[in-house]
Amino acid sequence: MKMAELREVSADELLKKEQDMRKELFNLRFQKATGEIENPMRIRALRKDIARVLTVLTEKQQKNA
Repeated sequence: MKMAELREVSADELLKKEQDMRKELFNLRFQKATGEIENPMRIRALRKDIARVLTVLTEKQQKNA
C-alpha cells in the first residue's frame, strides 16, 4: 500500500483499515505458531502497512489541530 493512496482516504476509513490489518496480523501470527503459515514475509509487510496507516492518521490529526 502506497502513502499517496493512504493520504487520499478519510480518517474513518484508515481506522477501519488498521483494525482489519491488525486482525489479519493476529491470524498470521497464530498460523506461524501452529506452523501453517504459507508466506511468513506477509507478517513483515503487514506490520509496515500498519505503520504507514498510523503515520498518515497522525499527519491528518496534526493538520486538523
